[in-house]
Amino acid sequence: MGDTNGQVVAGGNGQGNRLDQLNEPTDVLIDKETDSLIICDRQNRRVVRWSRRSGTTQGEILIDNIRCWGLAMDDQRYLYISDTDKHEVKRYQIGDKNGTIVAGGNDKGTGLNQLDVPTYIFVDQQHTVYVSDNYNYRVMKWNKGAKEGIVVAGGQGEGNALTQLKHPDGLFVDTLGTIYVADSSNHRVMRWPKGEKQGTVIVGGNGKGEGANQFHYLRGLSFDQQGNLYVVDHYNHRVQRFSIE
Repeated sequence: MGDTNGQVVAGGNGQGNRLDQLNEPTDVLIDKETDSLIICDRQNRRVVRWSRRSGTTQGEILIDNIRCWGLAMDDQRYLYISDTDKHEVKRYQIGDKNGTIVAGGNDKGTGLNQLDVPTYIFVDQQHTVYVSDNYNYRVMKWNKGAKEGIVVAGGQGEGNALTQLKHPDGLFVDTLGTIYVADSSNHRVMRWPKGEKQGTVIVGGNGKGEGANQFHYLRGLSFDQQGNLYVVDHYNHRVQRFSIE
């Protein structure tokens, strides 16, 4: 906290596909068990792991040939990865290259058993998978073992009404099942209580811009233990922090 400079913990050797390079990474998580970072190295079509121990100069490939976007890990250390080419989310045991489909996987489409460019994902303690179904303008919830999902936010077409989303990205679900979603092309973060047909705008929603209450497209979002919200403000090249009541 309070640092004005960061330190490079993965990549930093220019754009490329060597093991010491990344190319447009979109998501990252910390695997506490191995004290390492797991990174979706999107344009290299791979998921890589970088140890956080000092002296690490390159990563190792966990899964390759995957057009990944979002990552999540459950309490049993299964890894969940969204694939925007195959329109599916798969669950992997670390070290396993094949994985099991847990959402989508029935080609691109608008059906409840389909996804259209799934980006960010969130997995809760029941191993329920929530997916930002980007080009269907909705958030889907897939219960463990389900053959189709449930629309839990959006799903009313593209738009900026409180019942709608436009290219949803970053996703967080609290223990009450309240959904927080980065409504990227509407430049706002929405809160969607469980079972509700519409959400509320909690930050942004003031048009595209550079103001402290504005965004220029959003990507990931996250909460800390104090309840502060962090938002990746994509084309403003910054991360913003908000205290949410």
